[in-house]
Amino acid sequence: MNLRYYYWYFKKEIPLDFCNKIIKHGKSRNIVQARTGDFTKKESLSEKETSDLKKTRDSQVSFFSDRWIYDALLPLVKEANINAEWNFDIEWTEPMQFTEYGLNQHYDWHCDSWDRPYDDPENSSRHNKIRKISTILSLNDSSQYEGGELEFSYHQQHPDLPQRRVLCQEIKEPGSLVIFPSHLWHHVKPVIKGERYSLVMWSCGKSFK
Repeated sequence: MNLRYYYWYFKKEIPLDFCNKIIKHGKSRNIVQARTGDFTKKESLSEKETSDLKKTRDSQVSFFSDRWIYDALLPLVKEANINAEWNFDIEWTEPMQFTEYGLNQHYDWHCDSWDRPYDDPENSSRHNKIRKISTILSLNDSSQYEGGELEFSYHQQHPDLPQRRVLCQEIKEPGSLVIFPSHLWHHVKPVIKGERYSLVMWSCGKSFK
């Protein structure tokens, strides 16, 4: 899929006190070790499984679906979807993920979308939907940590050309958002000092036709 804009961003769009409120709310929830798709259905992981998981993804997360946060962020997702000319059909947004990255924690290269829609007949909102747009809200200033940069990787127009890696510099300040198609490959580099806090959200729709 060729894209004119690989991501859209808003700098310092969300007030700092709102970001601090999300951090407090995220920390008050049940915080667990972040998992990847291979481990999500297991109730508990062995020591080896945990070690293998952390090689790919190492962070702590909590989840929630608070309307006051959706009301602030979803209009920006809609605006980005139009301005970036993706015009994806979006019908539902998943529970939000609050993420803490501490020392040496990271998330290796991945894309957020699956190769097929959710198969969950008992959840009509989720069933037959696939992730189309990802949103990351930066919650604390980059002066409070080092490392933890968000980087994208994509081909420029021709598959024989080398992959292009682009650091997303626009979301270093709290309250800044980056919004991008969920099929784009990206990673979070290891944090080498302090803690990085973010909020991640996935907006879904029926399969592309």
